[in-house]
Amino acid sequence: MDIKTAYDLWLGNAVEDVDLNAELKSISGDENEIYERFYTELKFGTAGLRGIIGAGSNRMNIYTVRRATQGLANFLNAKYENPAVAISHDSRIKADLFAREAARVLAANGVKAYISTELQPTPVVSFAVRYLGTQAGIMVTASHNPAKYNGYKCYGSDGCQMTDVNANAVFSEIDKLGYFGDEIKIVDFDKGLESGMIKWISDDVYEAYLEKVQEQSVNPGVCAGSGLKIVYTPLNGAGNKLVRKILARNGVEDITIVPEQEMPDGNFTTCPYPNPEIKEALRLGLELCDKVKPDLLLATDPDSDRVGIAVKTDTGYRLMSGNETGIMLMNYILSSRKANGTLPENPVAVKTIVTSKLVDRVCEKYGCELKNVLTGFKYIGEQILLLEQKNEAYRYVFGFEESYGYLAGSYVRDKDAVVASMLICEMAAFYRKQGKSLNDVMNELYEEFGYYINKTEAFEFEGAAGMQRMADIMSSLRSSHPTEIAGFKVESAADYLNSVYKCLKTGEQSVIDLPKSNVLAYSLEGGGAAIVRPSGTEPKIKVYITAVGKSEELAREIADNMVASMVKTLGI
Repeated sequence: MDIKTAYDLWLGNAVEDVDLNAELKSISGDENEIYERFYTELKFGTAGLRGIIGAGSNRMNIYTVRRATQGLANFLNAKYENPAVAISHDSRIKADLFAREAARVLAANGVKAYISTELQPTPVVSFAVRYLGTQAGIMVTASHNPAKYNGYKCYGSDGCQMTDVNANAVFSEIDKLGYFGDEIKIVDFDKGLESGMIKWISDDVYEAYLEKVQEQSVNPGVCAGSGLKIVYTPLNGAGNKLVRKILARNGVEDITIVPEQEMPDGNFTTCPYPNPEIKEALRLGLELCDKVKPDLLLATDPDSDRVGIAVKTDTGYRLMSGNETGIMLMNYILSSRKANGTLPENPVAVKTIVTSKLVDRVCEKYGCELKNVLTGFKYIGEQILLLEQKNEAYRYVFGFEESYGYLAGSYVRDKDAVVASMLICEMAAFYRKQGKSLNDVMNELYEEFGYYINKTEAFEFEGAAGMQRMADIMSSLRSSHPTEIAGFKVESAADYLNSVYKCLKTGEQSVIDLPKSNVLAYSLEGGGAAIVRPSGTEPKIKVYITAVGKSEELAREIADNMVASMVKTLGI
């Protein structure tokens, strides 16, 4: 179907949503605007759907949500008898509407839909899938994207984001469908409730979730009486209730909430990029810290699966990177569990390939096996499933990725800012009783293991032209890899799309035993590394730098030089 025909089809049929109909009429005759909305369709992958909210096949709206859900329903009905799905949403614009639309389509197709009564963190859906015994889960969220985005994450029966195989099978079903007409089945929401095909998720699910989170405490009771002082911001998202509940249960008594960011607000007016990786998102929290003088600032993203922190120093507040927080948590969990006798034999930790190599050193110290997986927390969840299938899930102690996602315990299969917030505060209280701040702890780890400085740079490419530019950059780099980066020789190159690892010293090649992924990685002399990958959820190319130096100053200088070198190599 050509773009003009698609536009006319939508103009004549997308009449239920007044906003969409008005938008379609407003762009009449504007070829560029029509093109951007219809030149492609949102693709359903292992991250589900994600896109700008608006009209058209390349936008998030009730019709793209219904179509995706119809494809999911067809997949589930072909695979299971009497399947069911758990559904929730965060504070995104129209997220509650999209969740209800998904429930309506599922119910019309004989798939029972369990839907949350209010917004919830993403990990709650992962938990609900396992707790309720459903065959899939849907979370309506665009995570940390700007306010104009929304998305639709899909989970398998194990509570992990759908694997490539199942995601491709669902996409195949979706691809057979149009956006309008009888092939998209839908039922009135209230009638779905009356029939029992739509059910509200009961409070006992959330209580069971919190109990499992609390079980992950490694030093129970350490927060009580510690004098720990916290400033917390949910960034107008879904973390407000459950994060505060778990901190209170774990003995954190002094919590100040950033008032402007306390209540759900999908417009994110105080932080256009509600991403705890970005300093601007934490600006109000840091300003409040200057007044309240807490030990640390906690910030969870809109769907509360990731958390960022800033810790008190002698001169103000230091923003910790996702790598630094994860390294401290890994060290805290392993050292504490070893000291109190709860560390299992042959413990297992998991990290992604773009996460700091300093983790390797910490795990070596405590005899913990460290597994490296592709970027995406589903691959960490997959490792937990593999252990569970061998009745060895107890061996899993911690997993994290550099983009502020952490998980202790196997009760969910996605990153969880609720448990991470609890453990971060517990860790801060534990060291506070020893007269140390988390700033002191991180500096001690650098002194012990060396200065590993990690930088992530993201280069944005909007629209159709941007997507082509990203593809061209990756193609060019794949055909001619760099031989040096910032003066450091490239010792090996790994192409995860073609599953080839090549040692440049010897010319020997080997097969990479991981799923195919559009990632290129270069290891450098001296222990440094550079990794390039297009984002799976945003129109960006990301470059991950690891620089190793004998001092912090030297490592930071090397990192800056490596970033500049990669920008030149990529031609950006």
